[in-house]
Amino acid sequence: MSEADEASNYSYPVTPRLSSTPATPPISAPPSQLHSPSLSRSPLLAVGDQIEPAGKTPRTSTPRNATPRNLTPRIRTPRFITPLGSPIRKALKLTRLDPQDAWLPITESRNGNAYYAAFHTLCAGIGIQALVLPVAFPILGWAWGIIFLTLTFIWQLYTLYILVQLHENVETGMRYSRYLQLCGATFGEKLAKWLAFLPLLQLSAGTCVALIIVGGTSMKTFYQITCGATCTSQPLTTVEWYLVFTCAAVVLSQLPNLNSIAGVSLVGAITAVGYCTIIWVVSVAKGRLPGVSYNPVQTDKEGIVRAVDVLNALGIVAFAFRGHNLSLEIQATMPSSEKHPSTVPMWKGVKFAYLIIAMCLFPIAIGGYWAYGQLIPSGGMLVALIAFHATDTSRFILGLTSLFVIISAVSSFQIYGMPMFDDLESLYVRRKKKPCPWWLRPLIRAIYGFFMFFIAVAIPFLGSLAGLIGGIALPVTLAYPCFMWLKVKKPKAYGPIWWLNWALGVLGIILSVLVTASGIYVIADTGIKVSFFDPQ
Repeated sequence: MSEADEASNYSYPVTPRLSSTPATPPISAPPSQLHSPSLSRSPLLAVGDQIEPAGKTPRTSTPRNATPRNLTPRIRTPRFITPLGSPIRKALKLTRLDPQDAWLPITESRNGNAYYAAFHTLCAGIGIQALVLPVAFPILGWAWGIIFLTLTFIWQLYTLYILVQLHENVETGMRYSRYLQLCGATFGEKLAKWLAFLPLLQLSAGTCVALIIVGGTSMKTFYQITCGATCTSQPLTTVEWYLVFTCAAVVLSQLPNLNSIAGVSLVGAITAVGYCTIIWVVSVAKGRLPGVSYNPVQTDKEGIVRAVDVLNALGIVAFAFRGHNLSLEIQATMPSSEKHPSTVPMWKGVKFAYLIIAMCLFPIAIGGYWAYGQLIPSGGMLVALIAFHATDTSRFILGLTSLFVIISAVSSFQIYGMPMFDDLESLYVRRKKKPCPWWLRPLIRAIYGFFMFFIAVAIPFLGSLAGLIGGIALPVTLAYPCFMWLKVKKPKAYGPIWWLNWALGVLGIILSVLVTASGIYVIADTGIKVSFFDPQ
């Protein structure tokens, strides 16, 4: 049989004419899917495949003399590209990262681990404010003081757990590396600035100012202890000690990013645990002072004044726990993947750190109140140690305690200043679309450090406003995380978790309002000693 006859036995498809072949319309996709992480990272998307938003006029790019390859239109969209909320999208758990994050100090390095998280959390969680805990007990008494201290510890640990869980959003693939960023994604950008910007500014910049005051004063005390009463050299003034502390903090702040100060945080954590332990052990070892009483203070004050005293005592206990404004930043330094999410090592580090924090705070509060009772000065345990045991305690112990306070304050300055460094550098990065030059980063940090020194010298009575300022910042720790959990996770309405978060969130807001109001009342009733540019 000839080749022509053999070919006639087969049926070949006839090539259609161009005039009768309708142009294949481009695939229409919703605008929200155009910037999907899955779509933008797809290796299967052909170069010539155009996906246009719905509502736009399709573009016809087929030349007149081109011959289509077949009559069946191709599936231009890979099968795994699905909407963000689909089960396949949840399984992929792709992480969307802002490219500019690689240029900012908080997210510049993402090789952190559980140990780094424990170091940072411990350094940020223990501070000089813990030494003021026994001041609340003469008002609250033994029973209510311990009960409220325990409940507050559990409460803030729960809100910290919420923040750790909300760092990564499985639905969108986003990592919220900053507290304000999570607030903006939850409440909206405008509302987040109204709710969280001022409290976060106080918790970062305000804490740095307080650290300069505490560190400079401790340097002065350390010099007086080591030099002794027979020292003939001319001592520095308080302002000069503030300047010495600030210079040390600025030099140390030149470490580039949050991961690079892990060793500094470790040293700060060790020294913080050290001075807390020394103070309560020495106080308990020396025994109770003569005339100590543990009965709650009973006065003939009016009811509103008594209520203000109780609120101030509750505020002292609540202010002892800090560091929630840094938890998302600490977790942002860790790598994260589907098999190894950053939530696991972060929570391990937090649990270890708060075990140590509990071992410091509870002995300080209980042991300090046992040793000094109603005689505890308003300055807290450090002031009580020097006031009551300066003569019967060795100079080595007193000097070592002051030295530990100085080292811990310098170390804490770095981690509390890092969010401010990040914000200031982000102004340049967002405007110029490039990282800061090598000379700009040290300049920014030096300017910030010495500006905090200026505020510490200009407003040395800032500690008298602690109740007012602390009440404003209280929702960052106790209230906002609960509302963010309700907004993001959407637990079952009227279920146990739903009721728990609503109750804690509302209670945190109420407590914040009452503590702030009591701070205003104390200022209006007793007044404060205003001494600008005259630190004592």
